[in-house]
Amino acid sequence: MVVAAACAAAQRVGLQVGMRLAQAQAMVPDLELVPAAPQADASALAELAGWCRRYTPLTRAEPPDGIWLDLTGCAHLFGGEAALLAELAARLRRGGLSVRAAIAATPGAASAMARHGPDALASVPDDATMGALAALPIEALRLEPDQATLLRRFGLRRIGELDAVARGPLARRLGAGVIRRLDQAHGRAPEPISPGQPDIVLRERLGFAEPLQTAESLAAANALLARALCRRLEALCLGARRLELVHVRLDGSSCMQALALARPSHAPDHIARLLDERLEQVDPGEGVETMWLLAALAEPVSPLQSGLATIDPDRDGLRDLAPLIDRLHNRLGSGRIWRAVPVESDVPERSVRRRPPLDAPTRGTIPWPATWPEHLPRPVRLFDPPQPVQALAELPDQPPVSFTWRGCRHRVRHADGPERIAGEWWQRSGEMLALRDYFRVEDEDGRRYWLFRRGDGTDLATGDLQWFLHGLF
Repeated sequence: MVVAAACAAAQRVGLQVGMRLAQAQAMVPDLELVPAAPQADASALAELAGWCRRYTPLTRAEPPDGIWLDLTGCAHLFGGEAALLAELAARLRRGGLSVRAAIAATPGAASAMARHGPDALASVPDDATMGALAALPIEALRLEPDQATLLRRFGLRRIGELDAVARGPLARRLGAGVIRRLDQAHGRAPEPISPGQPDIVLRERLGFAEPLQTAESLAAANALLARALCRRLEALCLGARRLELVHVRLDGSSCMQALALARPSHAPDHIARLLDERLEQVDPGEGVETMWLLAALAEPVSPLQSGLATIDPDRDGLRDLAPLIDRLHNRLGSGRIWRAVPVESDVPERSVRRRPPLDAPTRGTIPWPATWPEHLPRPVRLFDPPQPVQALAELPDQPPVSFTWRGCRHRVRHADGPERIAGEWWQRSGEMLALRDYFRVEDEDGRRYWLFRRGDGTDLATGDLQWFLHGLF
């Protein structure tokens, strides 16, 4: 048994990859051991390579610990190569990974700089490739171990030294593999990167002997496609979250409708009903000869036991809302349906966040089912930004007697306050002295408003003493 990987602390005390386990335990008696899992590592590496498609569609995992990214034509979308490299490394490090990365003109040069370069992040200009590689060890060329050992016996330890040797004798002694790796690093020989297989997109196709033109025939086709796709989803314990329906017309043109679901679903009747509601947006033209239904995004769905709804009424209640929310999304648009969740903040505009209607509360929100403090009533509608008003108050700490909003004057009949809210100094330095005094007021017509004065009423350092309308009760 040998050491397959060693953390930074283990390497600092002399443990190395390939060392026998007994020797490692003799050096560090209380060594913490974890069994190697090559298959799990390979699966995680492939998943990480798929995540890297946010930067380029051409990615490939290179076991045991490498990922290729072909950034041709993509770097400018992220502000250039240096910005892309910095963002990629920062995201991986936030995920708890240690990373070394390099961008170069050839895959061989990028691999050499990433694994053996002096810097953890490097971007090598095209005209500087040869100079950057010259100082690296010959192992950076991804040679076989016996080839690297033989080259060192010949006294060749750097790529620059190897590049200066005559190619003919070198090829006769070591074979053409060393020459090919050297040429690939310098761009003298091609080394294409074959991207990994993309995620499988479940799809169903339906072709027609006669083109379809009526809404009834298209609805029947929707039902057939939904049943076929849902059978495949259910067999894989998956549910569709995003669907795409493509109609290919007789003249070769096509139109597409996209659907988003609040929760993963493989219920054919529900999906077919959502597709039918989009029929009015379909222009069949001279007729539809082919239809495709794709599950563009699918997520795991746990099998459910029917007839025992009382086991988890909260979960079942949310599930019952999913079809209604899907229909509202389908008719009104995805941005029109949302749920307000509380956030731990005293500043009103920061104390609420919009979330998808069935999403679980995320980090930073108050744990469910807690809500805003009951002793501090808040209006059901907040203005963003607060509306400026002209208010008249007798004393700095007194509520306004009247205020003018949008050219209409309102006389205050009842008022409550002030409720002082200080700025959150840890957010930004400008809020160190910021203050707001909030008042709940009711005018002569019974309408209730939420007003605040910026500042404490006396010291201009705390605010400019202007009045604003922030919400309506």
